[in-house]
Amino acid sequence: MGKITGFMEYPRESWPERPIPERIHDYKEIYREFPAEKLRLQGARCMDCGIPFCNQGCPLGNYIPEWNDLVYRDRWREAIERLHATNNFPEFTGLLCPAPCEGACVLGINEKPVTIKYIEFHIIDHAFKEGWIVPQPPRKLTGKRVAVVGSGPAGLACAQQLARVGHKVTVFERDDRIGGLLRYGIPDFKMQKERIDRRIKQMEAEGVVFKPSSNIGVAISVNAVRKDFDAVALCAGATQARDLAVPGRDLKGVHLAMEYLTQQNRVNAGDKIADQITAKGKKVIILGGGDTGADCLGTAHRQGAAHIWQLELLPRPPDQRAPTNPWPQWPVVLRTSSAHNEGGERDYSVMTKKLSGENGVLKKLHAVRLEWLPSADGNPPKPGEIPGSEFELEVDLLLLAMGFTGPEKKGPITELTLKPDPRGNVEVNADYMTSVPGVFAAGDAKRGASLIVWAIAEGRKCARGIDQFLMGETELP
Repeated sequence: MGKITGFMEYPRESWPERPIPERIHDYKEIYREFPAEKLRLQGARCMDCGIPFCNQGCPLGNYIPEWNDLVYRDRWREAIERLHATNNFPEFTGLLCPAPCEGACVLGINEKPVTIKYIEFHIIDHAFKEGWIVPQPPRKLTGKRVAVVGSGPAGLACAQQLARVGHKVTVFERDDRIGGLLRYGIPDFKMQKERIDRRIKQMEAEGVVFKPSSNIGVAISVNAVRKDFDAVALCAGATQARDLAVPGRDLKGVHLAMEYLTQQNRVNAGDKIADQITAKGKKVIILGGGDTGADCLGTAHRQGAAHIWQLELLPRPPDQRAPTNPWPQWPVVLRTSSAHNEGGERDYSVMTKKLSGENGVLKKLHAVRLEWLPSADGNPPKPGEIPGSEFELEVDLLLLAMGFTGPEKKGPITELTLKPDPRGNVEVNADYMTSVPGVFAAGDAKRGASLIVWAIAEGRKCARGIDQFLMGETELP
């Protein structure tokens, strides 16, 4: 490495954020500029560790030590080449990925890990500013046509890889804009949508055709699509939300998280939403302590909520790794997002029992506290209600951010009678082909709701499988 003792000399520095009183009044990204010289020193913290567990912790297999070293040496052009060798969209992962690479960083055994995620983002950001990111059209066309259903990170990565080896690729998206949950599920304060738009322009210049407002399997038969294409890739995500099955669920004021987040993103894009779901002046409860719940929290802050609670069914994670969660496993610890720093209350081991209201309008949430008891059979702890712990909260807006149960079955899955895996996702073989020849699947549709880095990795692997199927061989990584 460029600075052998860098990890001993330089402390970890986090990406500076805009002041909270300023940023909660707009939907712009929360980050301030990270000075290049400070970033170089963060790259210098990357150890000469022998076995780069960060590379193994990353589903994309990013060449992390290499581009950390190149940033330290101020060789940014080479850094972006190494970064793009494994990742089509490092600006997406650099902003949105929870960084399993950092959880596997060797330095993280007894110090704070290298700021891998921030370095990754700034490499691609620097490359865009320098004008190094240009279309890479294929040298020759194969004459093969591929349809990609879904324009989230898996679909975009699959489409770009296939287009670059000469296939004619068409991406079908049921929404009116390209990007999937990147477009409508991720708040602008986490990633502004101009970052998606510039990648779409690049991909169009590489030959990819985008068709928004095209609901394959519903408005358009997937079998009709199969007749026009040599292969089909299903990358439609796992968008079936987990609902709340308690009395009072039908009261006015209860909404799924994605319904709420999508509306605000549409408004930010210039759309007019009649009767928009808004937290302004309301007492808000968010059920679910994950990333989607935090996205709802940050949005509710910006809309001017009177008070916000975020309730989680599971117990509070520890502040540090438990003995049963050693490095280099993913650290199961308490995570505090930028939205949590902006305000609101978090509570754990809480189960909703019912909702009540007046004249059909939500007024109260009734809950009980849980005790997580060890299981005698060695399985994970099981929850038990604590007698006498019942309580209620006044609420005007309840947002359900309890995760997703898998891909929606209505559409291609039902029309093609695709074989499911044991978890209800689309089953595929080693080449990502489903039970129907010529139909492939990747991303959340294949593995269930997961990380953006997994979606991009699977989109790339799916593209390789499709190229192999169409050509009998492949040069794709």
